[in-house]
Amino acid sequence: MKKEVLKKFARVFKRECRRLVSRPLYLLCMVVAPLFCYLFFTTLMDSGLPVDMPVGIVDEDMTTTSRQLTRNLDAFQQTKVMAHYGTFDEARIAMQRGEIYGFYYIPQGTSAKAQAQRQPTVSFYTNNTMLIAGSLLFRDMKMMSELASGSAARATLYAKGATEQQAMAFLQPIVIDTHPLYNPWLNYSVYLNNTFAPGVLMLLIFLITVYSIGVEIKDRTAREWLRLSDNSIYIALAGKLLPHTLVFFLMGILYNVYLYGFLHFPCNSGILPMLIATLCLVLASQCMGVVMIGTLPTLRLGLSFASLWGVLSFSMCGLSFPAMAMHPVLQALANLFPLRHYFLIYVDQALNGYPMIYSWTNYMALLIFMLLPFLVITRLKRALIYYKYIP
Repeated sequence: MKKEVLKKFARVFKRECRRLVSRPLYLLCMVVAPLFCYLFFTTLMDSGLPVDMPVGIVDEDMTTTSRQLTRNLDAFQQTKVMAHYGTFDEARIAMQRGEIYGFYYIPQGTSAKAQAQRQPTVSFYTNNTMLIAGSLLFRDMKMMSELASGSAARATLYAKGATEQQAMAFLQPIVIDTHPLYNPWLNYSVYLNNTFAPGVLMLLIFLITVYSIGVEIKDRTAREWLRLSDNSIYIALAGKLLPHTLVFFLMGILYNVYLYGFLHFPCNSGILPMLIATLCLVLASQCMGVVMIGTLPTLRLGLSFASLWGVLSFSMCGLSFPAMAMHPVLQALANLFPLRHYFLIYVDQALNGYPMIYSWTNYMALLIFMLLPFLVITRLKRALIYYKYIP
């Protein structure tokens, strides 16, 4: 009995391997596209943080103090003073055109008011439609303003006879010692690529799984496929999807080795738990693809479902916006996306270095995704046998 099952499985497996090598689309989506995305995203953010973002200066004061402010602002790593503008309107227009991300405005009389202790006002404007650039420049400009304010106050205290220790105790009574945990470099590549890489792989798994089954219906070869498995939908699916699993898991191993071995991203629990999580993600994504084509057994609808669910995963997993800050309904819906559970496993295992048992709920969630095809298996088999594709 076991030999008969293995023979049926082997027939389907060989057939699917021949289909994989006969269609360039499979090679493109299963190998070329993941490799391109891995290299594209990691090289795009190879510096970790964006640096030398262009800003402008409107210096109406034209004094030694204002020029010192400009030089100090240009010294920040993320900020580069690209242009000086004569008026506020010129700088605003340049920012609206996208020539600069923000500008620093120093009105006339700033230095004189500071020396006379009359609280001069400086302004800075950032374009927050570019969220990361606007946030980083806002931080630099705000820090520069606070440093300038402290410098003016310190000069006043020195003039009144205060010692350096007395002046600093007045200006900064509490010293803050900051230690960012798990990603101390504040590296955007570490934060983003550990989810982008598996997210893109998951999206491609959705699409290829739906396509490989849907094209059987479209080309009217589904009965031939089932016949090789003696009409066993379980053997047919296992034989068809196993070659995909091997290729996609190989792509998963590749990005893990690339990120943690070559780029030396933090992986505090070792690479083995991440490989196990990657295998679980691959299997869960394939099973979700089966559910998608089983629910909507037409190629175009199934691919649309896969595309929508895959793209939403990037937003709902908590990468771009923290899930705990979402509406309670959306927090619950986030659990319906495999990438959400992989993301939580990555945070626990790679970043925090916790034992695998700590993430058992997320592993169980991925296991539940693997069991979902049993809900649509009968509907899918009927579609393979009776459905006639209408162009």
